[in-house]
Amino acid sequence: MLILNAEEVRKTLPMKATIEAMKKAYASLSDGKAEVPLRTRVSVPSQDALGIFMPAYVQTDEDEALAIKVVSIFPNNPARGMPYIQAAVIAFDAKSGSVAALLEGGTLTAIRTGAGSGAAIDLLARKDSKVVAIFGAGVQGRTQLEAACAVRGIEKAWVFDSDPARAEAFVKDMAGKGTLPSDLRVASSSKEAVQDADIICTATTSTSPVFADSDLKPGVHISAIGAYTPEMVEVPAETVCRAKVFVDSRSAVLAEAGDLIQPIQKGLITEAHVLAELGEIVLGRKAGRQNDSDVTFFKSVGVAVQDAISAQLALKNAKEQGLGQNIPF
Repeated sequence: MLILNAEEVRKTLPMKATIEAMKKAYASLSDGKAEVPLRTRVSVPSQDALGIFMPAYVQTDEDEALAIKVVSIFPNNPARGMPYIQAAVIAFDAKSGSVAALLEGGTLTAIRTGAGSGAAIDLLARKDSKVVAIFGAGVQGRTQLEAACAVRGIEKAWVFDSDPARAEAFVKDMAGKGTLPSDLRVASSSKEAVQDADIICTATTSTSPVFADSDLKPGVHISAIGAYTPEMVEVPAETVCRAKVFVDSRSAVLAEAGDLIQPIQKGLITEAHVLAELGEIVLGRKAGRQNDSDVTFFKSVGVAVQDAISAQLALKNAKEQGLGQNIPF
């Protein structure tokens, strides 16, 4: 069995390659070539925390992947100096069922989630997009920005967080790094962040909208990857109602995403308001953006095919790069 730590996972999942892998994962899901049960949640009441179990089997044109990710979400951890989210991915050989690898899952999750948004941005955002707004200056926000810059010629990015110190640290750490622009700024308000943004990425645990619909410019693309329960919301209902809405998985989003569940419960939209899964666009079965004035909205709660395909890609690259620790199992 191969063990990959966080740094090794990072080295084996370059963003552009992972974005292309996410397109294949989404296509397989929409094509009925994946087995993805709804995630199982286990509450830890003493810590107001969750354990989440996400198994998946996925078949692509090139190969098969079988994996399970186990995630712990412990809100009290940051005060202890520990990560809010911790995870591990166990990858199996899809032909024999043998355990192939154990991968550090927090880094894998951050990269594959950013890459999922990157796939949506590549398929839905205007080609001339140059300005990004990032809501949430945590680990997920960082990979959201990296993914946007991997598929569009981003020249400026705004960062907004409820904790200004976190936003400042984000800017200091990320400005000019790799493909990221040097012009990276802390927004003093949500309006300042979005008013000129061509792309908005939200990665928060908010229970109310993080920006106002009236502040958006025409033709903006929104990728919302936070708000992973029915009680959470990042995007205003007015925006959802007028946007062209696309999702990673209809069943998962309609079961878990407050950004869509709440407008549906209020009678503002129906489930038919979801125009397509991203995989249907990859497969050429559904259209994405129709014109430059469309507001496009990609809602993702994350699907386990992303973990399985990411683990497969990481293992392939780890073997080529000689990374990881092999142990008898």
